[in-house]
Amino acid sequence: MLIGEVARRSGVSARMLRHYEALGLVRPAERSGSGYREYSAQDIRRVFHIESLRSLGLSLREVRRALEDPGFAPAGLVDDLIRQSRERIAAETELLTRLRRIDAAGPAAWQDVLRTVALLRGLGSPHAGARQRAALSAAEDPPAPQDALAEAVLNESDPHVAGALRWALARAGEDGASLLAAGLRSPDAAVRARAVLALAEIPGDAATALLREAHAGPDPAVRRHAARELGARGVTDAIPTLLDMVVAGHHDTDAADALSALAADPAVADRITTGLTDRLAHDAGGAPGRRRLTQALADIPGAPASRALARLAQDEDRAVALTATYLIGLREDRLRANTPSPRH
Repeated sequence: MLIGEVARRSGVSARMLRHYEALGLVRPAERSGSGYREYSAQDIRRVFHIESLRSLGLSLREVRRALEDPGFAPAGLVDDLIRQSRERIAAETELLTRLRRIDAAGPAAWQDVLRTVALLRGLGSPHAGARQRAALSAAEDPPAPQDALAEAVLNESDPHVAGALRWALARAGEDGASLLAAGLRSPDAAVRARAVLALAEIPGDAATALLREAHAGPDPAVRRHAARELGARGVTDAIPTLLDMVVAGHHDTDAADALSALAADPAVADRITTGLTDRLAHDAGGAPGRRRLTQALADIPGAPASRALARLAQDEDRAVALTATYLIGLREDRLRANTPSPRH
């Protein structure tokens, strides 16, 4: 079979067949009556073997070695090809992600494209300062792609950079909340904590719903972070966790502030007072826990809280009694300050 016919039937161009011949990969030895080389059935099989190996990503040098070296073992080469393919896929995936993010930013001009590219590079920089500068510039026009900010938030370990990223994501709008949902379900505890801290800075119902999900989860640290923000948002389901935080001393000041915010509703205030006094009665947290519980009563309005403090002023623990007495004085001063003076 002449080269033209081989090319037509095999799909390999005549030029490539000549190249294979020049490299010694195929050596058709037979000649036609006109002196043209003819490919035997064995030569054609050799061509198909070459093409098969090339389809796996082998170079022509590797193809020749595979076909001619009896001691050539494929396992190592196949492992290398798998690694190279994974690296190539990762690079292409990264490029596709970058292009999608640029497209999502809605660039109006090439200057916008260049700015978005610079911002994405900054967010991926190995230097914390560069990442922080990128985060702080993310709110400019055109705005940074929200998914890039969310990804950066979930991966950032530097607390200063993380704060800037959370700020930038919150400024980007309420849609950022849904992009953090996957972070709440991450197997990495640090990622879950970053997700809930970022959600705490995003307003709106979507963020609140995800904070509820985090609060219902099994991770104690995530539950505590979520409870503090849910309390500030008026979600009463957080009360038991906030009370436990006061007892244990986990961000107890923040927890007490959240309880105070919830206590603006008189019915909720009485519920909180009951929770605090129950834990006091059971010596929850020992002496330090009882002192923290007493302090938490300071900003809970209502007669039940005042009566609880009056009882605690007689407590056997002198530190508790002194704290309660001091808080009673503060409440009385506050009451006098808010009571209008009688007219003469």
